[in-house]
Amino acid sequence: MERFSSFDGLSLAYAVAGSEAAGRAVLLHHGFASSARVNWERPGVVAALVEAGRRVVAFDARGHGSSEAPHDPAAYAAGAMARDVSALLDHLGLEQVDMAGYSMGAFVTVELAGGATEPRLRSLLLGGIGTAQLLGERPPSETIAAALEAEDATSVSDPSGRAFRYFADATGQDRLALAAVQRAWRGVDLEVLGRITQPALVVNGHADTLAGDPFAVASLIPGGRALSVPGDHLSAVMKPEFRQAMLDWASR
Repeated sequence: MERFSSFDGLSLAYAVAGSEAAGRAVLLHHGFASSARVNWERPGVVAALVEAGRRVVAFDARGHGSSEAPHDPAAYAAGAMARDVSALLDHLGLEQVDMAGYSMGAFVTVELAGGATEPRLRSLLLGGIGTAQLLGERPPSETIAAALEAEDATSVSDPSGRAFRYFADATGQDRLALAAVQRAWRGVDLEVLGRITQPALVVNGHADTLAGDPFAVASLIPGGRALSVPGDHLSAVMKPEFRQAMLDWASR
């Protein structure tokens, strides 16, 4: 992966696949405790998009993967991840992209599009995002942070916290950096969805009880539509049906 210096000097890792002649790029933003490799490369999403004739940009968010991972929650506050996306587009000189985000990445995408802070987004794919998260019904950030900070994973009693802890361990993440991400989390205002002007596809797993109903989210976005695929919150993005949904979206 290559590296660039973001708005605050933090070093972030990214990769570009496909030819510049392929035209408009697809920007991929992974989920919490994941990475570009786990969410997009291993399931074959990057390869499929390149084969379909798209240029693909995938990067590791701050605190994740090969990017720098501060342990101070302040490093993740004030829309830092959204600002990282704009800094990456500046770095690559991209004038317009289609952006796909999963879970945390979907929230970053919503923040960029609904906040009108990034006019270079042409269309959106929002995966693993739903009313449960938007209405504050997700597991408390403090619960997830505590699970990540626990010395012994077997001591974590909360099911959701334990699931994120095991996932972070499995993907080899910096748990203290991830805990800082959670402590900086402030959620997304439902009203932001109504300000999204780009066409948006919301895709969730049938068994994704963490995110909740994708159709309700899509109904709040002008021009939004939704699709359910097999899997739960952690597995849906790995499914062939999710990959196909991305290909269909990217071909529009």
